Amino acid sequence: MTVTAKICGIRDAAAMQAAVANGAGFVGLVFYPQSPRSVSPGTAAKLAALVPDTVTKVGLFVDPDNRHIGNVLDEVSLDLLQLHGDETPDRCKEIRTRFELPIMKAVKVATLADVEGANDYSGVVDWLMFDAKAPESQPGALPGGNARTFDWTLLAGWKWPVPWMLAGGLTADNVAAAVTRSGALFVDVSSGVEAAPGQKDPAEIARFLAAVAAL
Repeated sequence: MTVTAKICGIRDAAAMQAAVANGAGFVGLVFYPQSPRSVSPGTAAKLAALVPDTVTKVGLFVDPDNRHIGNVLDEVSLDLLQLHGDETPDRCKEIRTRFELPIMKAVKVATLADVEGANDYSGVVDWLMFDAKAPESQPGALPGGNARTFDWTLLAGWKWPVPWMLAGGLTADNVAAAVTRSGALFVDVSSGVEAAPGQKDPAEIARFLAAVAAL
């Protein structure tokens, strides 16, 4: 089984170079100001310039308006737009059509009903991502990157018409179990390779990617 990893929330050159050098298939840049992982379009452009064409550059947005997306794309060359808020299928379709870029929709999961909700996006997005839903007891939680996992077996055996990625609390130490239980062929990590929120650790990036390569 070949599993491909995305390193998300990169904010500096050392982290980007570690991701690329150690075999990440995707790298994520966050354009959500409330996140400690957010970067400006100018900084993102410099980081994107370090990425070879063989690695997919992903821009993460949370309930963005068209102006925000447009301002980012004016400066940054992205390959995929990740929508990590409460975007409806119609809104995903609108963004996909307007900006002529593929869309990855994040689905927040706590129960089987959440997984079933992914079917609403069939035919309007190019990728799905399944991330852990923050509990109501955590009112200040970010849309993602909260270092929380969910029951990976909820995803086992499902077939969707588009590829999908597993996120939520993954680390070098649990990614093998996560892949085994969910059947994921693509995995996403952010907080699991950080020394502090928003501060990526190049050594942890290398360790995570080595764990994925060993699968």
